[in-house]
Amino acid sequence: MAHYSFYNLRTILILTLGSLTYGYANSVLTYTLGLPGFLEYFNLNNDAAYANAIMGTINGIFSAGGVAGSFTAAFMCDRYGRKATMNTAAVVSILGGVLLAGSVNAAMLIVARLVSGWGVSMLVVLIPIFQAEVSPPTSRGLLVGQHGVWIVAANAITGWIGFGVYYSSNMSFQWRFLFALQCVCPLALLCCSHWVPESPRWLLMQGRHAESWEIISKLHTNSHEFSDRDDKTSYAEKEFHQMVKQVELDAKLWAEGGGAWQILTKPSYRKRMWMGFFTQFAAQATGAMVVYNYMVNLYKELGFSGGITIMLSATYVTVATLANFVASVIMDRVGRVRLLTIGLTGCMISLSLECVMEARFVGATDHTGNALGVFFIFCFICFYAGGIDATSYVYCSEIFATHIRAQGMAFSMAGTFLSTIVFLEVGPTALATIGWKYYLVFIGLTAVDVAIMLWYFPETKGLSLEGINAKFGDEVAVHFHDEEYPASRAEARSSGQGLEGEKDGTAPEHIEHMSRKPSHE
Repeated sequence: MAHYSFYNLRTILILTLGSLTYGYANSVLTYTLGLPGFLEYFNLNNDAAYANAIMGTINGIFSAGGVAGSFTAAFMCDRYGRKATMNTAAVVSILGGVLLAGSVNAAMLIVARLVSGWGVSMLVVLIPIFQAEVSPPTSRGLLVGQHGVWIVAANAITGWIGFGVYYSSNMSFQWRFLFALQCVCPLALLCCSHWVPESPRWLLMQGRHAESWEIISKLHTNSHEFSDRDDKTSYAEKEFHQMVKQVELDAKLWAEGGGAWQILTKPSYRKRMWMGFFTQFAAQATGAMVVYNYMVNLYKELGFSGGITIMLSATYVTVATLANFVASVIMDRVGRVRLLTIGLTGCMISLSLECVMEARFVGATDHTGNALGVFFIFCFICFYAGGIDATSYVYCSEIFATHIRAQGMAFSMAGTFLSTIVFLEVGPTALATIGWKYYLVFIGLTAVDVAIMLWYFPETKGLSLEGINAKFGDEVAVHFHDEEYPASRAEARSSGQGLEGEKDGTAPEHIEHMSRKPSHE
């Protein structure tokens, strides 16, 4: 059952401007590598070894900036708040786009990609955290899943724009315009930030209860599970009560346990950290970024040329956008872990079949074989986008306790950036040297990843962010979750249950206080 309001949806959709920013920046080089003007300006047409080295460096440095940006976001999120971090990341992302569009040599291009990676990685860490903290439990998959949907939508937009500028007769305009458009979404995010509230959970950690309640009361609508106002406690009030009590409990345990060192010393926190890192690593270990970033070259090897290679790439990410949206819709029913394992298995099988096609038909003129090669590439993206892409962001954003969520999400995304540094840096040389055999590495890694995920990973669908603590053996201050509550208050009373903290059938004392008019305590 959805408990979100228009205010909630508006907040989620504004935040997706950050998702669009990352998606565009992450994919723009894929299409510039297919533009004659870019290849000519940076002298990437004449010397294959030089071109491979430059392409690998440009991709690798973006991921290096991503690692730095991830931990910058983690620090700023807790110190200055989610909203201030968002605005800072938007400014850095705009700067990266300006430098890219104005690049005059390969060195400047590399520095610009570093700045760009730094800024947009702050957003890719922050946005799912922010979305998770303003989403109700039963719809969190749908709402946080929009992060993945709009990342890939940006990929598709980039592809179709790249296809259009390919036919421009102005060689400089082709790639400079494509890079300059990276500034549009972060600029829009800055302009719309006025309508984005601060995270209510971060406000609670700062002791700002009244401000937090004001936001929570707007974010969620009342549940319809009770027939009248006198015999119900609104969904927002129950959630706020749980949030307050959990923040109090976590603060106490955090202080008693030694503070930040617990991320390393406490087993349940270590477990969450490696699960988040592993989830993002497993997503990249499918070979998705290698397939995507060097897709133009892959199509050329299958016998396609000219603008058709960019058109196929744009179609590829358009299909991915639709698959991501389907994943976000079904995620709250199917579950995170099941979707992830289905996606990983499908990617492994699709990439195996793609290897067969490449081994058999690369350089050949067999149109049927080449068409099958393209077909299996599209099968690959359907499984990746429909099972892994949006789902991995949702899972990583929700498995961490509130007071370590920023650090946990940053560490998780480091799994993406560190693995892509390796996979993309060696990609051009590996593909030029051993060709399709490079993909065997990803097939083997994915087989191992599936087994680990099925065996170790707990399901989190439908649980509140605070309630997920129990999945890792940590204490939950107040158990609040639709499935944990009977359909009506009358059933609760007759079964001897009731909301924690109830006194003689009334709502918890703290909720009663907050529902009147919260004030600073």
